[in-house]
Amino acid sequence: MSDYQQYIAEKDKIDFFINKGFRIKNVEENLEGAFLVLEMNDGKKDIPHEETLHIKHADSRKYFASLLIKQQRQES
Repeated sequence: MSDYQQYIAEKDKIDFFINKGFRIKNVEENLEGAFLVLEMNDGKKDIPHEETLHIKHADSRKYFASLLIKQQRQES
């Protein structure tokens, strides 16, 4: 997979969950990339639904950082 294709694939995964109503809950970065924890509380369950994505590409990490900033602005 080319570098650009990897970025697009990771960006599409992030967009898929954000468009379904998930919000970024936590980010843990290490030498292998970032582990992005997304959470959705649909109100039907007491326990929120969580998904974890392993994001390796630097441009994908920049992309979710911009989404996180946008999310923080909406909350304040």
